[in-house]
Amino acid sequence: MSKRRIKKVAIIGSGIMGSGIACHFANIGVDVLLLDIVPRELNEKEKAMGLTLDDKVVRNRIVNTALQDSLKSKPSPIYNQKFASRITTGNLEDDIAKVADVDWIMEVVVERLDIKQQVFEKLEKYRTPGTIISSNTSGIPIKFMNEGRSEDFRKHFAVTHFFNPPRYLKLFEVVPGPDCKQEVTDFLMEYGEKFLGKTSVLAKDTPAFIGNRIGIFGIQSLFHQVKELGLTVEEVDKLTGPVIGRPKSATFRTVDVVGLDTLVHVANGIYDNCPDDEAHELFKLPDFIDTMMENKWLGSKTGQGFYKKSVNADGKKEILTLDLDTMEYRSKKRASFATLELTKTIDKPIDRFKVLVGGKDKAGEFYRKNFAAMFAYVQNRIPEISDELYRIDDAMKAGFGWENGPFEIWDAVGVEKGIELMKAEGKEPAAWVKEMVSKGETSFYTVKDGATYYYDVPTKSQVKKPGQDAFIILDNIRKSNEVFKNSGVVIEDIGDGIINCEFQSKMNTIGGDVLAGLNKAIDLAEKDFDGLVIGNQGANFSVGANIGMIFMMAVEQEYDELNMAIKYFQDTMMRMRYSSIPTISAPHGMTLGGGCELSLHADKVVAAAETYMGLVEFGVGVIPGGGGSKEMALRASDTFRKGDVQLNVLQEYFLTIGMAKVSTSAYEAYDLGLLQHGKDVVVVNKDRQIAEAKKHAKLLADAGYTQPVKRNDVLVLGKQALGAFLVATDSMQASNFISEHDQKIANKLAYVMAGGDLSEPTKVSEQYLLDIEREAFLSLCTERKTLERIQHMLKTGKPLRN
Repeated sequence: MSKRRIKKVAIIGSGIMGSGIACHFANIGVDVLLLDIVPRELNEKEKAMGLTLDDKVVRNRIVNTALQDSLKSKPSPIYNQKFASRITTGNLEDDIAKVADVDWIMEVVVERLDIKQQVFEKLEKYRTPGTIISSNTSGIPIKFMNEGRSEDFRKHFAVTHFFNPPRYLKLFEVVPGPDCKQEVTDFLMEYGEKFLGKTSVLAKDTPAFIGNRIGIFGIQSLFHQVKELGLTVEEVDKLTGPVIGRPKSATFRTVDVVGLDTLVHVANGIYDNCPDDEAHELFKLPDFIDTMMENKWLGSKTGQGFYKKSVNADGKKEILTLDLDTMEYRSKKRASFATLELTKTIDKPIDRFKVLVGGKDKAGEFYRKNFAAMFAYVQNRIPEISDELYRIDDAMKAGFGWENGPFEIWDAVGVEKGIELMKAEGKEPAAWVKEMVSKGETSFYTVKDGATYYYDVPTKSQVKKPGQDAFIILDNIRKSNEVFKNSGVVIEDIGDGIINCEFQSKMNTIGGDVLAGLNKAIDLAEKDFDGLVIGNQGANFSVGANIGMIFMMAVEQEYDELNMAIKYFQDTMMRMRYSSIPTISAPHGMTLGGGCELSLHADKVVAAAETYMGLVEFGVGVIPGGGGSKEMALRASDTFRKGDVQLNVLQEYFLTIGMAKVSTSAYEAYDLGLLQHGKDVVVVNKDRQIAEAKKHAKLLADAGYTQPVKRNDVLVLGKQALGAFLVATDSMQASNFISEHDQKIANKLAYVMAGGDLSEPTKVSEQYLLDIEREAFLSLCTERKTLERIQHMLKTGKPLRN
C-alpha cells in the first residue's frame, strides 16, 4: 500500500478557525491554499479607489483581510511570520479548481448545514478522487453532510475538529463518517499526533463529540451550582483554576474569552439533540445567562461578560465582576477558603483532590458536588461517545487544558470514594463501574513496566493504552528507573545507554541542588552510560536561576560566596559542553535566563515548538552570568564572515540580551541566535520530545562522540565595539529611552561582549570571557537598584523598570 503524503492542503473558509488552521499547517511546513467567498459589494475604501467587483484585490478581500487579522492577533497563530509565505489565498469562484492539486481539503465554513452542503457540491466537481476531505464542524452529524455525495467522497470523508486557537490547544478530534475507510481514519489519527503535534482522539458521531460534550456539561453544571451554593463568580474561578490543575482563566474568564454566544450555541445543540441524556435539563440555560445574551454581554468580544474592564474614579483601570444576584457589575472581591489553604504545601494538583473533597467549608461542599456530578456524567457516556475511558480524559486535557481528566481525578479521589460522593448526591454508579469494583479492580488506570494501562469496559480488563511507544512518560518510569535523586533533580535511566536529568525544583529554577544534580548526571553518564538528556515534563523547562539565593547573598554582602556560586554555575555549563558524552537539552515552555544558558551549552537542543526562550537577566538588573553573555559573544564571532561589518553582527547578539528578547516559539529562537540551524531541532509534539532527545543522544554516541577541545579562538572586537556601544547607550540615556541604571547594565554587557577594552580585535578563550562576565555580574549585584529589582521580581514575579 502506498504511503499517503500531505504536501499541500486546501482550507475552505478563512474565519478565525480557518485562518488559524491554515497558519498551523504552514507552521509544520505544508503549503496551504486558503479560499473564501467573493464579496457581493464594494466597501468605502474600494469605492474611493475606483475599484470594481471584478478586481482581484476586491475578489480576494475577505480571505486576505481575515488572514492578515489572524497574523496580527496575539498570541500569534504562527511560529514565525516568515512561515505565512507558505499560505496562498484565493476565492471560491476563481480558484476552486486548484483543489484538484491538493492532498487534503478541509471545510471550515459557518456552522450551517445548507452552506456546508453547497460548498461540498462545488468541491466535488474539482476534487481529485482519493483526496481526503474533512469538516471542522463542532457537531453537525456526518450523515447529513454526506447526503448526495459520491461514494469516493464518502469513503474519504471525516470530521477533523480542531480546538481554538489551533496552534495552542492540542485536541484534534477525528470522527470518521459511516462510509469512511479505516485507512483514512488511521492516517488522520497518526497525522494529527505525529505532524500536527496534537493529541488525536477518536470520537463517535454524537452531538458535540467528546471534548465539548463533557466540557459544556462541566460549565453548565457550574452555572447551576453557583446559585445553589451561593458562590460568587470570583469564588468559582478561584476553585476551578490552577488549584485543581486547570488554566488560570478557570471557568467564567474562559467563557468570556471563548464567547458566551459560542457556549450557548453548543449547549443548545446538546439540549436539542440529546433528549435521552440523563442530564438533559442541565443543558437548559439559567436565567442569568438569558439576561447576559439579551444584553449582549458576550465576553471579551463585546467588552463585558462575567468580567468588565473599567476605569475608576481615580482614573485607574479596574476589572469589575458581574454579581449574578443583582446582575450589576461591582468591584472584584477576594476569594479565600480554608480548604484551599490546606493544599498550599501540595505541589501536584493530582495529589490535592483527596484533601479538597474532604473540606469542611463551602469549598469542600462545592468539590464534593462538582466531582460527583462529573463522575456520574462521564461514566454514563461510555459507550455512547467513546468505548474507551482514556479518550474522554485525553480530550479534556488536550481541549480544555485540564492537567487531569475526569477518570484520573476519580482515581485520585479513590474509586470507592467517588461512588460514595455520587450516592450522597442521589446518583448511582453505572453497571460497568459496579462490575469493575466487584472484580476487585481499584482504579481506572495502572502503570506497569513504564506504560499506562486503562480499564477496558468491553473486555473487563486492564489494557495497555495505545500509542505510547513513541513517548517516554517520566511519571511512569521515575520510581522504577531512578539512578540518583536529590532535592533538585531526579536522574532516570531512559534506556539504550541514555540517562535523563529531570529538574524537580519549584518552577524548575536552577540552584545549588540542581547544579549538583547536573554534575552528578554528567559523572554517571561518563562512567556508566553513553549520553545525557536534560529534560522534564513540567509546565516549563526552567524559569532560570534561583534569584532568591542571589538576593540573600547580595543583601548579606557575601560576595565571595556569590562569586563561588556563579563560578559553579559557569563551570557546570562548561561541563555540559566539554564532557566526554553527548549532552542534549530538551527545552519547552518558559526557558529563561539560566534555563536558556543551559540549552546554549548543550551539544544539541531538541526544543518543543512551543518554547519561549530568552536571556532575560536585564529585568532584574544584571547580565547573564552563567555563560550566556560569553556565549552570545562566541556565537557572534562564529557568525563573522568576510566582508561583514563585524560590529553590526555583534550588535544583533548584544540587543538580544539588552532588550531581554524572548522567542514566541522555538522557530523564532533561531532568529535570535539562541538556536542554531543545522544543529538544533524542533519537535512539534511535546509528548515525543524526551524520546526524540534520547534518539539524538544515541545517534551522537553511536557516531563516535569525542570530547570537544576547549575554544581559544573567540574573536572579540575590543575598544572598537566597546566605544560604539558606550556612545549608543549614552545617547539612549540622554534621550530618556533608558534609565541610568539600565545604561550601567548595558555598559557592563558591552564590556563583556567586546572582550574588554583590548586595543584591537583579538582571539581569546571562553574562560577569559567567563571571568569578565562573572566580574561584571558581581559588580552589578552591589548596586542598590539591582537589589530593588530583584526584590520586586521576587514579590510580584514581574520585572521592575527604573
